[in-house]
Amino acid sequence: MKRALFVSLDGPKGVGKTTLLEAVTKALRVDHHTVIRLSEKKSDPYRAETMALVNQFVRNPSRELELTVCERFADSRRWISQQVLPEQPPGSIILMDRWYPSEAAFRRLVPFVEILQLNRDRNVQVPDLHVGVVTAPEISWARAAARTRGLSSTVMHALEEHVASTEAFEQAAADYDWVLCRNEVTIEEATMQVVAHIQRVLRDVSPLTNQG
Repeated sequence: MKRALFVSLDGPKGVGKTTLLEAVTKALRVDHHTVIRLSEKKSDPYRAETMALVNQFVRNPSRELELTVCERFADSRRWISQQVLPEQPPGSIILMDRWYPSEAAFRRLVPFVEILQLNRDRNVQVPDLHVGVVTAPEISWARAAARTRGLSSTVMHALEEHVASTEAFEQAAADYDWVLCRNEVTIEEATMQVVAHIQRVLRDVSPLTNQG
């Protein structure tokens, strides 16, 4: 029996990730794929408690508190890996809106290599494809400013912070060989990039087998 293909889309704020997710979903469904859209945020039963700690960190930043936040997010991903992902239809394509790669953009004091190990230690499911969505930070900052909700970020409020976030994420993408989708292009071009990578993974891992 084919298992679901697990794809995460991550990146800094304002890069057009949600719009891209919607377009990729539509394109895959036109090709008769069963696509399941999930969000780490909406699937996490402990989100409110963790975000309360994030708000504490913003007021009084410390490495110890940020590490606690990272541990809680990893615990939530373990729960999602055990309780949510296995329930998805066999042979479907799961598009996850944020997963552990996004930590590279938003954590300030704990290195991403430590965060990655936290997730590995908890057997958090590894995506079959990591897609990092990025733009030049000035572009994503301007896009965010034009939205009603703005940047909508708890942990950063200045362009300089957003630039650092983008640079950190791009460095992690290079270090860990994530697929990088530069979303300065048209949504059609970006969609074609992501769909092509998904189709390539489908060919490479077909027939999909259950993970141990």
